[in-house]
Amino acid sequence: MRSGFPGFPREALDFLRGLARNNRREWFQPRKQVFEEQVKQPMRALVEAVNAALAAFAPEFITEPDKAIHRIYRDTRFSKDKTPYKTHFAASFPHRGGGHGDAGYYFAISHKEAAIGGGVYMPEPAELLAIRNHIAGQHEEFRRILRARAVRQLFGELQGEQLTRLPKGFACDHPAGDLLRFKQLFLYKELPPDLAATPALYTEIVKRFRALAPFLKFLTATTAATRKKLDARELLA
Repeated sequence: MRSGFPGFPREALDFLRGLARNNRREWFQPRKQVFEEQVKQPMRALVEAVNAALAAFAPEFITEPDKAIHRIYRDTRFSKDKTPYKTHFAASFPHRGGGHGDAGYYFAISHKEAAIGGGVYMPEPAELLAIRNHIAGQHEEFRRILRARAVRQLFGELQGEQLTRLPKGFACDHPAGDLLRFKQLFLYKELPPDLAATPALYTEIVKRFRALAPFLKFLTATTAATRKKLDARELLA
């Protein structure tokens, strides 16, 4: 599982640590070249290495680096928090051809942690309903996926915002009730920040992405089918 990726330089974590303390344009602008060379360029190399690994077990999630790497700039238009920059740097790998709420892989680095995960974070209502219907009919299979040893050891429990009651349309005593209340469904793990400065970061990402593959396959099977139906309705409208 070697990639040749040496890890982020120490300057990258130092930059993110400094940004967390000085989240303002006056601090960032004189150090923008440091960000480009010590943070963004290594991130591009890491994304390319991860894409090469995904080709073996999840090729439908391969994403061009320019699309995978998140912007460091925050969208402050509708936020009370007006700090201009994110204090972590992330990349995501959505299902190819998917929409905004589709399932995908994700990792991020910051001065606090190296985070790795995947799932559905912001599904559209139709996509979420399709996922719930799929879980309702295949909840035993879904539970087997979540109980897999690699998933339990590398991620733990299913995470995400939940409703206090079952959504409309499902029986109150449904055997998958605990799963159907989820509005988001993802598996996520935070690791020590120093990991980012070592070649082991790539190894940990690929190992956890591989463990996530059955989980994401289950979720994307429903969102892909729903998207086709929605596209067909638009053509007939």
